Amino acid sequence: MLSKYYPLAAIAIIAIVTCMLRFVPFLLFIGRKTPKAIEYLGRVLPGAIMTMLVVYCLRSTDICGTGHGIAELVSCVIIVVLQKWRKNTLLSIVTGTVCYMLLIRII
Repeated sequence: MLSKYYPLAAIAIIAIVTCMLRFVPFLLFIGRKTPKAIEYLGRVLPGAIMTMLVVYCLRSTDICGTGHGIAELVSCVIIVVLQKWRKNTLLSIVTGTVCYMLLIRII
């Protein structure tokens, strides 16, 4: 039988590995100039990842069914407008999510 401490040990190991994965890249370049390839990836990956997330989230939108994807479209427009206007990612995401959840209940 598993010990009652097994879940705590598993969580501790996962936390340590996660922290190490976050810290090691910074430790590799202490006192050295960051390579151009890493700087390039730091510039292009956030936009690429966000684009992939948007495509993944909208992939199953049924534009021929009830609602015709209006809730998704309105929510995306609100997120883009808020991000351009306020430049606050948390505000944009929370407002877009709340808007989407309300619209899917209404439409």
